[in-house]
Amino acid sequence: MNPDLLAGFSLAFTPEALLLAFLGMFFGIIVGAVPGLTATMAIAILTPFTFSLSPINGLLMLVGIYIGGVYGGCMSAILLNIPGTPSALMTALDGHPMANNGQPGRALGIATISSALGGLIGTLILLTIAPFLARFALKFGAAEYFALCCFGLSVVAALSQGSLIKGFISAGIGLFIVSIGMDPIIGVPRFTYGSSQLLAGLSYIPIMIGLFGIAEVLTQLSKKDVQVKVKQKIGRVIPTLKDLKTIWKIILRCAGIGTFIGALPGAGGAIGAILGYNEAKRTSKYPEKFGSGVPEGIAAPEAANNSAVAGAFIPLLTLGIPGDAITAILIGAFMIHNLTPGPLLYKNNPEIIYALYFGLLIAHVFLIVLGMTGARLYAKAVTIRNSLLMPIITLFCIVGSFAYANRLFDVMVMLAFGILGYFMRRNKFPIAPMILGIVLGPIFELNLRVALQLAEGNVIELFTRPISAVLWILLVIMLLLPKIRKKDFQVKNISTSGQ
Repeated sequence: MNPDLLAGFSLAFTPEALLLAFLGMFFGIIVGAVPGLTATMAIAILTPFTFSLSPINGLLMLVGIYIGGVYGGCMSAILLNIPGTPSALMTALDGHPMANNGQPGRALGIATISSALGGLIGTLILLTIAPFLARFALKFGAAEYFALCCFGLSVVAALSQGSLIKGFISAGIGLFIVSIGMDPIIGVPRFTYGSSQLLAGLSYIPIMIGLFGIAEVLTQLSKKDVQVKVKQKIGRVIPTLKDLKTIWKIILRCAGIGTFIGALPGAGGAIGAILGYNEAKRTSKYPEKFGSGVPEGIAAPEAANNSAVAGAFIPLLTLGIPGDAITAILIGAFMIHNLTPGPLLYKNNPEIIYALYFGLLIAHVFLIVLGMTGARLYAKAVTIRNSLLMPIITLFCIVGSFAYANRLFDVMVMLAFGILGYFMRRNKFPIAPMILGIVLGPIFELNLRVALQLAEGNVIELFTRPISAVLWILLVIMLLLPKIRKKDFQVKNISTSGQ
């Protein structure tokens, strides 16, 4: 048997790793269930605390939080009609009506089984596809990585909800932030203004904690703290055999859709959930019943958004490109443990990759256990007051920022970016493009400059190498396709109105 596979198995199945994955899953479900809190915020806050853990133990805990947070959003969506996460929006359409019809336990059970099975299917797809992509990515040079970074930065358009200009401004701020410190090629200080604290640049983790933790605290405190109560009795949670027969086919289809969407950088589980719900409604024998509490309307978005988690790991592990905001933060977690996601990780640390695969499978088994046994507890968690919750989160933000490098300066950075993130939210500037700029900025700059040096200043060579040329063609197609579709739609409307 493959020795790396055995090493990964032994790393993932230690008592400490299993316990941390279990606790991460439990905490993630609570965070996802509480309206206003997100797995993104939880991972950003807790990443520094993994520094004292072994690499795989820390990563498995964060993976548990990630999966639990995505799943936990369905709790408040079903019980309160308040999606705990953006990807749970579609779950509320049929989950809440089913709960109001006296079957909240049934709705939670269908959501739990669909989430777990969707995630398991996505993980199996990850196991199949990722190694082949990693071997292909080993052929990448500086020009190819530069093209890949441009491909990733183009996702700013998808992440800029409402205003593309604000999205580009946000990404520009992110790119500027990572230019602070020492030049990566010639070692000249940039934008330090004589400060020795800035010579090493701004630390990635305090920035993330500020943008997601403190900004969320300030946002929640600006709202009225209204106590909500779950009125329904949970009842039976385990789905019946009839429900399983009804939903298993749609789980398979939507898991495939979610994995594909998750693998597209910047797409995320929310888009997967929307497409999954539409697919279920399109293929249903009774589409008119959707929105009234049908099992397929719960199973489809839950299978899609949880399989998107595994899909998001495909570009992260194979190319070092984050699939969404959470995997962008996970890059920081890898770096804390001196690991760099990408094709070299498969070559230098294959046991870590295999351990992560096993960890994803374990986490989804824990999801079934915790989801089925803890439904009543999570129903109480969705009603926690902000006045109790926000001080605890603030304390974690401060401790996490300081623990990263034992520097008070990082706490100040965290607070500054928390205030910046709050005002960005108030003025509807998307934060995700800034994260993308912070993550991809150093890779973008370094590979562009190295590629130009190797090409002796010949810019044309950046676009004519075989792999980079394919990436540039795909990028152009991706940018032009929405305009072409819009034009076709307008032509069809004109021809229809003319008739």
